[in-house]
Amino acid sequence: MIPKVNEELASTIVRQKMPSRTYKLNIGTDNVYGSCDGIEAVKQAVYKALHTERYDYLIYSWNYGAELRDLFGKQLTYVYAEVKRRIEGALLQDDRISKVSDFAYEKTGRDTLHITFNVESTEGNFESELSINV
Repeated sequence: MIPKVNEELASTIVRQKMPSRTYKLNIGTDNVYGSCDGIEAVKQAVYKALHTERYDYLIYSWNYGAELRDLFGKQLTYVYAEVKRRIEGALLQDDRISKVSDFAYEKTGRDTLHITFNVESTEGNFESELSINV
């Protein structure tokens, strides 16, 4: 039996935007200090999601992180297509992020691929980057 919905109650429910305030990471020194909110919190979420290998840590859900480690040793043409899909999959799990676009690739050194891309979020748009070993 399916319960009936109380229309009056359903019409009074108001969705509120939750604050994205979080602890601030100092990436250069690996320290945590203070807090950040807004676009800085989204930038930090992008950094953390892309630098956390999916399925490696029990504390995170299986939807969190990126699967980038197994791209090592693969052909570059495969890596270009696959890394785009995997970055999008990792970042679009965050409901603040609506689009990841404009991917650009640069092979630096013998085995490093530098990727830049744009992130569109509810807090604003910004460019992000990632370097992986291939």
